[in-house]
Amino acid sequence: MLKVSTAPHVSSSKTTAMLMKDVVIALLPAAAASIFIFGISALAVILTSVAGCVLCEYLINRYLFKNPVNTLHNYSAIITGLLLAFNLPSSMPAWMTLVGCFVAIGIAKMAFGGLGKNLFNPALAGRVFLFISFPVQMTTWPIPNWRDFLNIDMQTGATTLNVLKHIDASSSATSLMSKTAELPDYAHMFFGLTGGSLGEVSAAALLLGLAYMLYRRVITWHIPFYYMATVFLITGMMWLLTDNPKYDPITHLLSGGLMLGAIFMATDYVTSPMFKNGQIVFAVGCGILTVAIRLYSSYPEGVSFAILIMNAFVPLIDAYCRPRPFGKGGVK
Repeated sequence: MLKVSTAPHVSSSKTTAMLMKDVVIALLPAAAASIFIFGISALAVILTSVAGCVLCEYLINRYLFKNPVNTLHNYSAIITGLLLAFNLPSSMPAWMTLVGCFVAIGIAKMAFGGLGKNLFNPALAGRVFLFISFPVQMTTWPIPNWRDFLNIDMQTGATTLNVLKHIDASSSATSLMSKTAELPDYAHMFFGLTGGSLGEVSAAALLLGLAYMLYRRVITWHIPFYYMATVFLITGMMWLLTDNPKYDPITHLLSGGLMLGAIFMATDYVTSPMFKNGQIVFAVGCGILTVAIRLYSSYPEGVSFAILIMNAFVPLIDAYCRPRPFGKGGVK
């Protein structure tokens, strides 16, 4: 006999804690790379951010929500702390990092009711708040020096996207060559030997994390692939039409927070669409907004703003990209 029961109809042995633990493991290569590249100051930022997010969630849950159940076992606060740290420069003061932790956990997550109820990605909300509030500190980029682990002789410089932002094709050939010479080669960008936020510089480490999450089936390939492919195709077409190095698609793919955002933040379960078609729409929207902000705004980077804007459209995307129920529209 056919037995009809209420949803859910699909069960799994995986728990929220298990999935989040896999994400933490996937973030470890990027964390190790940032510490190797930027030294002990990167470790200090990571530890401060993780500790601040965990403590903030505990205090709010314990004393504001009066909830005796400890929610820290699901690892979500640790992930928020890691991702927030990955969006900060290694020179970020500790007290500013803690302010970002409060905004990420206290405002962007717990104010909405906690895990599963927040509309915006908490780490990105904290990052954007810090960027708007402390622009000087958030745009001071230490130059990687893996031989100086203690960062005694720390120097700062421009990121790859900052250099691209100031390339003007109408400039003289000498000026254009001078600016282009400031760009790192693809190998340096791939392995992370460039300036930038902690977790965004090493594409190799981020791709290792992506491979692990795909292997563990924590995420699907749709959002990372369509997000990065959209940016690559748009900049690639502009590069072919203009031959301007500021549109180099490989440089745009390997620089800035594109891979970090596409792999770890745009794929957030809570703030991304539930269905495959919706995920594709979401990813393409993120890619278009990222290119538009990078090329036509005053900001050299657009990943954080693009993902947060698309987060706001997720309920609408889910409503219009919902798959057709089995049997609907069939023969009467």
